[in-house]
Formats: sequence, C-alpha cells, structure tokens
Amino acid sequence: MMRVVVAAAFAMFAIGSAQAQPYPSRPITIVVPFSAGGPTDAIARTLGDRMRVSLGQTILVENVTGAGGTIGVVRAAQAAPDGYTLSLGHLGTHVVNGAIYPLKIDLLNDFVPVALLASNPMMIVTKNDIPAKTFRELLDWLKGNAGKIAVGTAGVGSGSHFSAVYLQTLTGLTFNFVPYRGTGPALQDLVAGQIDMIVDQASNSMAQVQGGKIRAYAITDTKRLGAAPDIPTADEAGLPGFHISLWSALWAPKGTPKDVVAKLNAAVVDALADPAVRQRFADAGLEIPPRDKQTPEALGAYHKAEADKWWPIIKAANIKVE
Repeated sequence: MMRVVVAAAFAMFAIGSAQAQPYPSRPITIVVPFSAGGPTDAIARTLGDRMRVSLGQTILVENVTGAGGTIGVVRAAQAAPDGYTLSLGHLGTHVVNGAIYPLKIDLLNDFVPVALLASNPMMIVTKNDIPAKTFRELLDWLKGNAGKIAVGTAGVGSGSHFSAVYLQTLTGLTFNFVPYRGTGPALQDLVAGQIDMIVDQASNSMAQVQGGKIRAYAITDTKRLGAAPDIPTADEAGLPGFHISLWSALWAPKGTPKDVVAKLNAAVVDALADPAVRQRFADAGLEIPPRDKQTPEALGAYHKAEADKWWPIIKAANIKVE
C-alpha cells in the first residue's frame, strides 16, 4: 500500500513539475498554409530562425497545403492553446477566405493575435514569351486574347487569386485560373512557360524578375519598391486604384495564455529589429511595420478592419469554391 501511495505522489510531482516548466520548454511549430519555397514559407523560415535565438528553442515550419490555405489555418486554430503551435498567414488566408469558404472556425475569434510581420505588394508578372513590353501593351494583349489567358494562383481565395480577380474587375478582362498548392510551384510553371501570368507577391517573384526569367509590368502599391525601382506602380503604368498590400502576421490559437503571447510577441519584435532580417525582407520587397504596429492589440484591430473592408468586396465579386 505504501508503495502505491509513494508512486502516486511521485507521479503527481512529475506532472506538477512538467506544468511548472517555463515557456517554451520544447520546440515550437509554425504552420504555414502553403507549400515550401513560396513567399509565406520564406517569411516563416526567416522569422523562425531569428525567434529561436530569443526563445531558446527550435522553431519548426510545417507546410500544410490545400484549399487556398484553409486546411493549414483550420489545423492551427484547432491546436492546443499552449503556444507550441502557431499560425502564420496573410490577408488571403486570415481574412479573404472567411468570405469564400464554409470554414469550421471563426477567423476573427478563434485566434489571438501575436504580431503583424510585413506587408508585400503584388506584382503583375508574365512568362517571357508575352510580346508586350509595357503594362498598357500587356492590357491590350490580354484583351486581344480574352478567355485564353492561363493565370496561376495558390488556390481559390489566395492572394494571387483575389488580386487577379480584382484586376479582372477593374479592367473587364477574363482569365482562366490555374490553381496550385502555393505560388512557389505556380512560379516554376510560369518560368517554364506553362502558364501566362501571375499576380504574385513581389517577394516571391523578385529573384526571377531580376534574373530575367520572367517579366514584371507593375506593382500594386502607391510607391515603387526600393528593391526594384525600375518597376512602375499600377497608377503610373495606367491602372489607377489597383492597390493591394498582402500583409502577413502571426497568430496563436484562442485561449493561449497572455504571458505566452507576450513572450512570442517579444521574440517577433526582436527578430524584426535584427539588421539581417530587415535586409532579407527589404531585398524581397517586404516592408516591416513601425514598432507601434507590431503589438498584438494593433494586429487585432487591423485584422478586424481588413475583414470589414474586404469581405463586402469579395462577396460582391462572387468568388466561389469550385
């Protein structure tokens, strides 16, 4: 009997000790809802490498693809709220998809915000075989080939998809959308000439544009990118008002303790202040938000404001899951 009592007491002590371990006491997983090699994956890996220094634990990146990012996002939302599974996504995965997919979660209420990471304008890029040399010439060529243009996307509701849909709305063009499990593989097919165009994240296409493997016509920002000053804005190129900023952020499942969120936020802020991280982001055309916009509260307010802005636009465009 005494042995049973001692064993039970020891077990309870072990459980109590495990619960008392300071966070984090084991590796942390960031769920990226797109394939490896794409822009969201690149942000996660750059961020994770630097957060490891602050947190003292390995940061793993898990790519969970499918359904425009919704599979990975739902998986992260339903994970244990202990700070060991996080969700990294963007305007498409954590806002736009809420107006398109019948989700099992509430994108605004089933996550707690950790930090806004970066903003990334979209870039209109084509395979090199397209004859147009300027954006105006491209629009004319697209109109002359209406219904024949193959436009790659990362799935229904992804940033590349709704950006191209927005382009259709503004110009009256018609595209044939080709969905992929991420813009990484879509870009590979663009370079190979298997598709005609992508309205892609600038950070994803920049290296291929600079390497001369694809052609860029315009970016969807109000100012030119420091990493690519020769590429005009859509306003300058002849399509006023085509403005889209695909911002990225980090969330934890609802119920994650506030002190854990605070530690994660501090690690993100530390990472975004690192000169090496800032340079890698700048080289990719990513803009880091000012320090006062890096708080959980700032992300929460911005997340809601973006939903209020985009949901009516997406629903009016009648984007549906095919």
